[in-house]
Amino acid sequence: MTVLADKNESDVFIAGEYDVAVIGAGHAGCEAALAAARLGLSTLLLTMSMDSVAMAPCNPSIGGPAKGIIVREIDALGGAMAEVTDRTQIQIRLLNTGKGAAVQAMRAQIDKKAYQRDMLGVLQRQPHLDIKQGEATDILTTDGAVSGVRMRTGAVYHCRRLIITSGTYMKGQVIMGSCAYPSGPAGYPPAAYLSDSLRALGFAMGRFKTGTPARVDKNTLDFSRMQEQPGDTSGLHFAYRDQHADRPNISCWLTQTNAETHRAILDNMDRCPLYSGLIKGVGPRYCPSIEDKLRRFPNNPHHQLFLEPEGLDTNEYYVQGMSTSLPEDVQYAFMRTIPGLENVKIIRPAYAIEYDFLYPTQLKRTLETKLIAGLYTAGQINGTSGYEEAAGQGLLAGANAALSLLGREPLVLGRDEAYLGVLIDDLVTKGVTEPYRMFTSLAEYRLLLRSDNADARLTERAYRLGLTSEDAYRRLQAKQQAVQQEKNFLTATAIRADDPNLRQLLADLAMPQLDQGIRAWELLRRPGINYAALCRILGHTPAPTEIAEQLDIEAKYDGYIKKQLAQVERAKALESKPLPTGTDYTAISGLSLEARQKLTAIQPENLGQAGRITGVSPADIAVLLVWLRQKQEQRPVSEN
Repeated sequence: MTVLADKNESDVFIAGEYDVAVIGAGHAGCEAALAAARLGLSTLLLTMSMDSVAMAPCNPSIGGPAKGIIVREIDALGGAMAEVTDRTQIQIRLLNTGKGAAVQAMRAQIDKKAYQRDMLGVLQRQPHLDIKQGEATDILTTDGAVSGVRMRTGAVYHCRRLIITSGTYMKGQVIMGSCAYPSGPAGYPPAAYLSDSLRALGFAMGRFKTGTPARVDKNTLDFSRMQEQPGDTSGLHFAYRDQHADRPNISCWLTQTNAETHRAILDNMDRCPLYSGLIKGVGPRYCPSIEDKLRRFPNNPHHQLFLEPEGLDTNEYYVQGMSTSLPEDVQYAFMRTIPGLENVKIIRPAYAIEYDFLYPTQLKRTLETKLIAGLYTAGQINGTSGYEEAAGQGLLAGANAALSLLGREPLVLGRDEAYLGVLIDDLVTKGVTEPYRMFTSLAEYRLLLRSDNADARLTERAYRLGLTSEDAYRRLQAKQQAVQQEKNFLTATAIRADDPNLRQLLADLAMPQLDQGIRAWELLRRPGINYAALCRILGHTPAPTEIAEQLDIEAKYDGYIKKQLAQVERAKALESKPLPTGTDYTAISGLSLEARQKLTAIQPENLGQAGRITGVSPADIAVLLVWLRQKQEQRPVSEN
């Protein structure tokens, strides 16, 4: 390392030179750095504190509806979140078991500190990756492209690609009642200068808000007054490579608010910064604070709360469902009206946090910014919420930054390929007006995007790019071969109508008896018949759980899946029609005024993306189709 001079400063300490640098070591930053390093690029991961790497500052859980499927997609793409979750989980459950396969997903409680230690170990063992502590303050550019990052100490790291994964730290401010002070999450210092650098480069920035519930002392809780919520004991796991670890099963507990709780909150609403004007940022509509719930749902007599353990070696419990920015004395007043919390002691009071974010319509689908070449953003800086959404964005940003340096095609996922494809397309095409959270309802092809098939959707592509191992690819091949072999067996096997086992099964299910024999696969397609029951009829040794799951889903949903695949093909007709970059849509007659403005600002890549922009109507798409045909007709014919 040497001290060099440049035209702006007489003494500049060049602390290092890297292919890729990542600012922020939360869930997005960890996956971004790992992806770039796995592709062989020299990578730097910068964190404000080595103690906050992979921190989960809010709820102690990974997964949930849609989010759990994202975790499996991250695993299929070679990311670390699923395996680290499996090694550090203290409870896991499968949600929505009474609904269809498209909306089922896993959710695990994690030991927060164990998760951090495990992920840090993964990072430190990764070749080509350095981790350093310090606050990044300035993004350095040369001729409109990123060239480095300056630290608060004045040190400079040169890089060819830069990924910002700053979470909720940029100009973070914690708010509790009338108390407001600069802070990042969980008491860590905020990033005070980075968003100023982004604004100076010309980026449009916004302000969001999120809330974190209180952590309370386990020894002051009366679980006898709550309902136990045990985890699953069947060996569920997120990673497709099951690590067969002995996993604990620590229960969560369910309780609820009541009229007295609501009175204690409503009587102090004048002290709520959400309504006094102290909070300026926009919060998530889908995850309201307890005071906001009472305003929005005044007729609800109670609201559910879950007491969730933060880890195996701590007394802290997280009060899920009760985020608030009310003062600490009010938090005590209303929490002690709740069954099981009458003598509660608060270890960490709840708070709201405001932070700067970058409007994501300023990004390409690779998550590279349109304004500065080589600059990428991922995670909550893009207006999202949630560890899983952040980690998935980080992985794709890290992969695309590295692939661009290697001169290879980017990793851009379609809406029919992954929830991550839906997430990023929504961000860059529609933008955000509140913190974005992934829901199954946002995916029009959700029957194709299931938890069980993320490996089939993504692993081969990740393997071809070098993001995941040959072992992962071979496991996928073996699984697919086993599914096909078992399907071939069921298709070829006939069951007689008078088979006593079949007759008994149909009687047990109150289904009519058959007049003639049936193929086993056709029987499996019938409602109420599952693969396990079929194996009992046939006296057949059942395949492993993951194979059985695939067979059940394929048999039951085959017709619906084919319909969705047909919809995908129709949509691809528009996706295959590219739109020229830099088009001035204000000059195209026939477009609505709103469409002209939105199309010019967002610059969609193709007609399919244009049609998903809010304010662009089918009539506008028809105008664009005519305009494209006219441009093609006007194109000069090349000479032979």
